[in-house]
Amino acid sequence: MTDTRPAVEPRWLTDGEQQTWVNVAQLLMLLPAALDRQLREETGIPHAYYQILAMLSHEPGHSMRMTDLARVVGSTTSRLSHAVASLEQRGWVTRQACRSDKRGQIACLTDAGMAALEAAAPGHVAEVRRLIFDHLTADDVACLGAITAKLLPTLNQGT
Repeated sequence: MTDTRPAVEPRWLTDGEQQTWVNVAQLLMLLPAALDRQLREETGIPHAYYQILAMLSHEPGHSMRMTDLARVVGSTTSRLSHAVASLEQRGWVTRQACRSDKRGQIACLTDAGMAALEAAAPGHVAEVRRLIFDHLTADDVACLGAITAKLLPTLNQGT
Protein backbone atom coordinates (compact mmCIF):
# COMPACT_ATOMS: atom_id res chain seq x y z
CA MET A 1 0.00 0.00 0.00
CA THR A 2 1.33 3.44 -0.93
CA ASP A 3 1.56 6.16 1.69
CA THR A 4 -0.52 9.08 0.40
CA ARG A 5 0.02 11.37 3.37
CA PRO A 6 1.60 14.70 2.46
CA ALA A 7 5.28 14.94 3.29
CA VAL A 8 5.94 17.11 6.32
CA GLU A 9 8.91 19.40 5.98
CA PRO A 10 11.41 18.83 8.80
CA ARG A 11 11.81 21.65 11.30
CA TRP A 12 15.47 22.29 10.50
CA LEU A 13 17.66 23.79 13.19
CA THR A 14 18.49 27.45 12.98
CA ASP A 15 22.17 28.38 12.76
CA GLY A 16 22.20 29.17 16.48
CA GLU A 17 20.42 25.91 17.36
CA GLN A 18 22.80 23.95 15.13
CA GLN A 19 25.88 25.40 16.84
CA THR A 20 24.37 24.78 20.27
CA TRP A 21 23.51 21.22 19.29
CA VAL A 22 27.08 20.59 18.10
CA ASN A 23 28.34 21.88 21.46
CA VAL A 24 25.89 19.70 23.41
CA ALA A 25 26.76 16.63 21.33
CA GLN A 26 30.48 17.18 21.91
CA LEU A 27 29.90 17.67 25.63
CA LEU A 28 27.87 14.45 25.80
CA MET A 29 30.70 12.55 24.12
CA LEU A 30 33.74 14.12 25.77
CA LEU A 31 32.60 14.58 29.37
CA PRO A 32 31.83 10.93 30.20
CA ALA A 33 35.15 9.86 28.68
CA ALA A 34 37.06 12.48 30.71
CA LEU A 35 35.33 11.50 33.96
CA ASP A 36 35.87 7.83 33.27
CA ARG A 37 39.57 8.40 32.53
CA GLN A 38 40.10 10.33 35.79
CA LEU A 39 38.34 7.72 37.91
CA ARG A 40 40.10 4.77 36.27
CA GLU A 41 43.52 6.41 36.64
CA GLU A 42 43.03 7.47 40.27
CA THR A 43 40.83 4.70 41.65
CA GLY A 44 40.73 1.87 39.13
CA ILE A 45 36.96 2.01 38.77
CA PRO A 46 34.93 3.17 35.79
CA HIS A 47 32.62 6.17 36.03
CA ALA A 48 29.58 3.89 35.64
CA TYR A 49 30.54 2.04 38.83
CA TYR A 50 31.12 5.30 40.67
CA GLN A 51 27.64 6.49 39.65
CA ILE A 52 26.07 3.30 41.00
CA LEU A 53 27.85 3.70 44.34
CA ALA A 54 26.97 7.41 44.50
CA MET A 55 23.28 6.85 43.76
CA LEU A 56 23.05 4.12 46.39
CA SER A 57 24.81 6.34 48.95
CA HIS A 58 22.03 8.93 48.69
CA GLU A 59 19.19 6.47 49.24
CA PRO A 60 17.62 5.60 52.59
CA GLY A 61 19.35 2.46 53.83
CA HIS A 62 21.81 2.83 50.95
CA SER A 63 19.51 0.50 48.99
CA MET A 64 17.52 0.75 45.78
CA ARG A 65 15.52 -1.51 43.47
CA MET A 66 17.66 -2.57 40.55
CA THR A 67 15.12 -1.29 38.02
CA ASP A 68 15.04 2.14 39.67
CA LEU A 69 18.82 2.20 39.93
CA ALA A 70 19.13 1.39 36.22
CA ARG A 71 16.85 4.33 35.43
CA VAL A 72 18.73 6.88 37.55
CA VAL A 73 22.16 5.85 36.27
CA GLY A 74 20.92 5.73 32.66
CA SER A 75 21.59 2.05 32.11
CA THR A 76 19.72 -0.99 30.90
CA THR A 77 18.83 -3.52 33.56
CA SER A 78 21.11 -6.13 31.97
CA ARG A 79 24.09 -3.73 31.84
CA LEU A 80 23.41 -2.67 35.43
CA SER A 81 23.20 -6.31 36.52
CA HIS A 82 26.64 -6.94 35.02
CA ALA A 83 28.09 -3.85 36.77
CA VAL A 84 26.52 -4.79 40.11
CA ALA A 85 27.95 -8.31 39.78
CA SER A 86 31.42 -6.76 39.44
CA LEU A 87 30.75 -4.49 42.42
CA GLU A 88 29.59 -7.55 44.40
CA GLN A 89 32.89 -9.30 43.63
CA ARG A 90 34.70 -6.30 45.14
CA GLY A 91 32.47 -6.49 48.23
CA TRP A 92 31.04 -3.03 47.58
CA VAL A 93 27.42 -3.97 46.82
CA THR A 94 25.12 -6.83 47.73
CA ARG A 95 21.83 -7.89 46.19
CA GLN A 96 18.76 -8.92 48.11
CA ALA A 97 15.37 -10.21 47.03
CA CYS A 98 12.64 -7.60 47.02
CA ARG A 99 10.08 -8.39 49.72
CA SER A 100 7.13 -6.91 47.79
CA ASP A 101 8.04 -8.44 44.42
CA LYS A 102 9.73 -11.84 44.32
CA ARG A 103 11.12 -11.11 40.83
CA GLY A 104 12.70 -7.83 41.91
CA GLN A 105 16.10 -7.30 43.45
CA ILE A 106 17.48 -4.62 45.74
CA ALA A 107 21.05 -3.37 45.40
CA CYS A 108 22.62 -2.44 48.74
CA LEU A 109 25.79 -0.43 49.28
CA THR A 110 28.12 -2.11 51.79
CA ASP A 111 30.39 -0.36 54.27
CA ALA A 112 33.33 -1.28 52.02
CA GLY A 113 31.49 0.24 49.05
CA MET A 114 30.88 3.44 50.99
CA ALA A 115 34.56 3.56 51.91
CA ALA A 116 35.52 3.11 48.23
CA LEU A 117 33.12 5.89 47.24
CA GLU A 118 34.46 8.21 49.93
CA ALA A 119 38.02 7.53 48.75
CA ALA A 120 37.12 8.24 45.10
CA ALA A 121 34.87 11.25 45.69
CA PRO A 122 37.46 14.00 46.33
CA GLY A 123 39.29 13.40 43.05
CA HIS A 124 36.05 12.99 41.13
CA VAL A 125 34.55 16.19 42.52
CA ALA A 126 37.77 18.06 41.76
CA GLU A 127 37.58 16.85 38.16
CA VAL A 128 33.90 17.82 37.84
CA ARG A 129 34.76 21.28 39.17
CA ARG A 130 37.75 21.58 36.82
CA LEU A 131 35.79 20.49 33.75
CA ILE A 132 32.46 22.21 34.43
CA PHE A 133 31.85 24.44 37.41
CA ASP A 134 35.12 26.39 37.42
CA HIS A 135 34.06 27.83 34.05
CA LEU A 136 30.58 28.92 35.14
CA THR A 137 29.18 31.77 37.17
CA ALA A 138 26.52 31.16 39.81
CA ASP A 139 23.93 32.41 37.28
CA ASP A 140 25.30 29.98 34.66
CA VAL A 141 24.95 27.11 37.14
CA ALA A 142 21.35 28.11 37.88
CA CYS A 143 20.58 28.30 34.15
CA LEU A 144 22.22 24.95 33.48
CA GLY A 145 20.20 23.40 36.30
CA ALA A 146 16.98 24.88 34.92
CA ILE A 147 17.76 23.72 31.38
CA THR A 148 18.62 20.17 32.39
CA ALA A 149 15.49 20.02 34.59
CA LYS A 150 13.42 20.86 31.49
CA LEU A 151 15.13 18.26 29.28
CA LEU A 152 15.37 15.27 31.60
CA PRO A 153 11.65 14.48 31.90
CA THR A 154 11.36 13.93 28.14
CA LEU A 155 14.46 11.71 28.12
CA ASN A 156 13.24 9.73 31.15
CA GLN A 157 9.93 8.92 29.42
CA GLY A 158 11.68 6.39 27.22
CA THR A 159 13.11 4.46 30.16
